[in-house]
Amino acid sequence: MKVKTILVSQPEPTSGVSPYHELARKQKVQVDFRPFIHVEGLTAANVRKQKVSFADHTAVILTSRNAADHYFRICKEMRFEVPTSMKYFCMSEAIAFYLQKYITYRKRKIYYGKQLFVDLVEIIKKHKTENFLLPSADLLKPLIPKSLDDNDIKYSRVILYKTVCSDLSDLENVFYDVLVFFSPSGIKSLFQNFPNFIQNNTRIAAFGKTTVRAVAEAGLKVNIEAPSVRAPSMSMALEQYIKEANKK
Repeated sequence: MKVKTILVSQPEPTSGVSPYHELARKQKVQVDFRPFIHVEGLTAANVRKQKVSFADHTAVILTSRNAADHYFRICKEMRFEVPTSMKYFCMSEAIAFYLQKYITYRKRKIYYGKQLFVDLVEIIKKHKTENFLLPSADLLKPLIPKSLDDNDIKYSRVILYKTVCSDLSDLENVFYDVLVFFSPSGIKSLFQNFPNFIQNNTRIAAFGKTTVRAVAEAGLKVNIEAPSVRAPSMSMALEQYIKEANKK
């Protein structure tokens, strides 16, 4: 069956140049965006209940922009003045540069990995004398604490925000040829909003092994999978599938 409409379960990219916009233009398909999940910050009172002293830590591990946003938000709410000596260990260069929103970048000690947490751990291992704070959501990839524990890194995890299913009730009678998912939380949101969802002719695209597994566990079929050798990105995987489906 041909593909004419695609729903990406993420916010629409804010930058003018997006591979999805390019995909829509080149393949003459409609690509819509709708976040199936969103994050909500915990209150300062809820954070205090975790009994983690921010002042006892000399370094912060930031795995996402959300982690950075909520770290500085909660510091402000708790009237904790982040010392200029604080060291920042970021998952990627993009997250490191994002810190300019909150601190004077040139005057801080900032380290970053290539993109994966295993790369960042290699840097963290060289700073074992630090006491690390790990701000996170309620859902955290098990690999992250495991990597820190396996390398005897001294750290405290503090939950600053939680992942929440978005209200999708307005999509009840809207049908797409392809639904694109990037996390198990997206699948959870789909069924929380539509408990009786039946796949029928809807194609499902899933990014990452955990998402693929979540789709299968929900009794659905994955039609498009990324990353792969042929398609390292979701937009490339979609384009390859559409070319094949639409030439029939």
